[in-house]
Amino acid sequence: MTRTVLVRVVLVAVVVVVLLLAAVWAVQRRLIYLPDPTPVPAAASVLPGAVTTGAAPRSGDSATRTPEVIAEDVRLHTADGLELGAWYVRPRGREPAATVLVAGGNGGNRAGRAPLVAKLAQAGLAVLAFDYRGYGGNPGDPSEDGLALDVRAAHRFLTEDRRIPPERIVFYGESLGCAVVTELALEHPPAGLLLRSPFVDLAAVGAEIYPYLPVRLLLRDRFPVKEQVARLRVPVVVVVGGRDSIVPPVQSREVAAAASARLVEIPGADHNDPVLLEGRELVEAVTSLVPR
Repeated sequence: MTRTVLVRVVLVAVVVVVLLLAAVWAVQRRLIYLPDPTPVPAAASVLPGAVTTGAAPRSGDSATRTPEVIAEDVRLHTADGLELGAWYVRPRGREPAATVLVAGGNGGNRAGRAPLVAKLAQAGLAVLAFDYRGYGGNPGDPSEDGLALDVRAAHRFLTEDRRIPPERIVFYGESLGCAVVTELALEHPPAGLLLRSPFVDLAAVGAEIYPYLPVRLLLRDRFPVKEQVARLRVPVVVVVGGRDSIVPPVQSREVAAAASARLVEIPGADHNDPVLLEGRELVEAVTSLVPR
């Protein structure tokens, strides 16, 4: 191969690599955020035992049926002008022990968190479950900055619309949602922070999924969970699945160590197993953060 041909081959290879990296840069958020854009059903139609505000009590044996909760479909308003769908659910007939702000992961929408919402409400907690922009029929496209605005809209709803004291609010983050609530907690410290399957930062988990790409160089959204949680001075509980195939358990343990958090590890549990979505250990971990 002559020198001229070799130079041409190298140049072509460089151009191909540059074009591939440019394509990844352009579409990366489609790889990070996997929303279900389907509009979400009314909360009372999917939550066991739920009734809407003002509904008459159901007849039957209260000792054997699912405890009733009040379920509202509410709208959140972001600082950049978007309207987001959310559920606000609370136990019926008693004051909630605390309120849990639930930030979901990168996939689906809040309909997939209905079993968790129901169990938290049955445990005596009020719950606000919302969808990010681009999820659950909401307008907009998700990004790190966008999700920060979304969760602040949820926090304002609780503290301003419903006048819930910040010290009675527990933040719950699932996977990507761990980054969302951790960043919020730096500005608005909660009563406690529950992180389920947190990663060190988005680049660290991205490198596990795409080991052949220079992920840290390419990423537009960073979500530095470990760095941010180390700066918090609130109670933190980290729940991790021992066989998580999406977020390596070692990363969740690193986050727990950085936060001086209580670690709840569920042996054999994968990222989307029911035990990590709505299991007893998970619910107990949330209730352990309720202020006494």
